[in-house]
Amino acid sequence: MSGGEHAVAAPGRDPIYLDHNATTPLLPEVVEAMLPYLREHFGNPSSSHAYGARARSAVAQARRQVAALLGCDEDEVVFTSGGTEANNLAIRGVAEAREDRRHIVTTAIEHPATERPCAWLARHGWTLTRLGVDEHGRARLDEARSAIGERTALVTVMHSNNETGVLQPVAELAEIAHAAGVVVHTDAAQSIGKVPVRVRELGVDLLSIAGHKLYAPKGVGALYVKRGTPLAPFALGAGHERGMRPGTENVASIVGLGVACERASIDMADVGPRMRALRDTLWARLSAAVPGLALNGHGELRLPNTLNVRFPRASGESVLAGAPEVAASTGSACHEGHERASAVILAMGVTPDEALGSVRLTLGRGTTEGDVALTADALARSWRMLTTG
Repeated sequence: MSGGEHAVAAPGRDPIYLDHNATTPLLPEVVEAMLPYLREHFGNPSSSHAYGARARSAVAQARRQVAALLGCDEDEVVFTSGGTEANNLAIRGVAEAREDRRHIVTTAIEHPATERPCAWLARHGWTLTRLGVDEHGRARLDEARSAIGERTALVTVMHSNNETGVLQPVAELAEIAHAAGVVVHTDAAQSIGKVPVRVRELGVDLLSIAGHKLYAPKGVGALYVKRGTPLAPFALGAGHERGMRPGTENVASIVGLGVACERASIDMADVGPRMRALRDTLWARLSAAVPGLALNGHGELRLPNTLNVRFPRASGESVLAGAPEVAASTGSACHEGHERASAVILAMGVTPDEALGSVRLTLGRGTTEGDVALTADALARSWRMLTTG
């Protein structure tokens, strides 16, 4: 379809889903793999009989699949209820294990699942440093070099930002931190399955993943824990997951996470470039139709599926409201009818009025060229209605 042609939505169809950074649908093979463990294979993995052995074997297989995607050993994978729990285990677990160092370094653009555990520690006597970001949304290494020292217990920095998709300099930060004997954690929930994430190459000690960001179920995730990393569990119970995460394993969802990770390992070389091409086509069509449209984030160093743009002279919420054909998000907060600009976009130096024009469009495996064309047309039409009357 050429740039001058306009796509037409089929009447009665669901909106085009471009909110894959919020959650993803389940892959068919994930559903198929899970079903037996929701039906007949109901055993407790801790039981010694045949039912338990079958469930235990399934969990072990999933652990191998996750480890293969991350490039780590199987015994370095701890299953959790999702990315939020993995982040809390990493941050609060290191804090409890390293009481001699009561300083944490993070960034100003973290997801609440990382920011709020850090803020909790700050309220309980820890010193917290939030690194700023440059105009492209990347953490400032010069600030990191100044902040990290002998009192620092942990550096926690997301691998890629959930709003802009911007990839953070995690490997460089890990090198700075390790020189000072500091543990490094990264929340890689948005990156897993979209770009290669290998823990040895990154040099991190802890890495969080969330199943529902890579076509596995909600309510399951994992934490990579490098062997020898000081970490204390913050939940107490029996000895599941080597004592790091007590509670009977969610076998069916863990199986689904394993299959999703295996699928990502196989497909990433094809899926990533395809999503990048569609994303860039969407940007080209939108920027041609909306004079003054701006990109939030780095032009190259970002996830292949993520496009965060600023519409001039209109709020992102209003643009999306006028384009019901598209299901996407803004990143801004709305309280009692008043919008508040995204803290992530503001941290990049964008003014509050301009930041309110932001819209996040995140593509997925099922996104098509037709979806991209329809989205560009719908958003451009909505913006014109708002700005020209």
